[in-house]
Amino acid sequence: MAKLKKKNAVVIAVAALVLIPAVAAFAYWTVGGSGTGTATTGTSENITVHQTSVVTGMYPGGTEQTLSGNFTNSDAGPVYVGTVTASIASVDKALNAAVGTCDASDYTLANAVMTVGGEVPVGTAVGAWGGATIKFNDKTSIQDACKGATVNLSYRIGAIG
Repeated sequence: MAKLKKKNAVVIAVAALVLIPAVAAFAYWTVGGSGTGTATTGTSENITVHQTSVVTGMYPGGTEQTLSGNFTNSDAGPVYVGTVTASIASVDKALNAAVGTCDASDYTLANAVMTVGGEVPVGTAVGAWGGATIKFNDKTSIQDACKGATVNLSYRIGAIG
């Protein structure tokens, strides 16, 4: 019987060694708490609009010539371009031009607001725009002052969504 008591004591001791850590592993404190953090978004750089179409040889009553081009996007990622709008910034008369005026009214831009409606990837000469046209108007007056003139065009990006 002493042997049985000793055996039971060993079994109880072993069970206690196994169960006590298991019970201790499930004991914990509950707590509440709160915290804060921040996140920031990046910014974008302006992209450059390039005209790649070559417009030359305009004359009174001549045909329309199409304006088209691409972009340089030096931003860290692609940027969305909704539209490109063309306008006549100025007209430079040739040095040997005839006396008289030559200005934006001598030219017509059609479809000046061109829809791009997409992302322009990072890089040089990427993406595309086009569709506007320019032509030299045929006025009822003498337009010799526009011979050899340079029409300076301006392009503006719009982000319609």
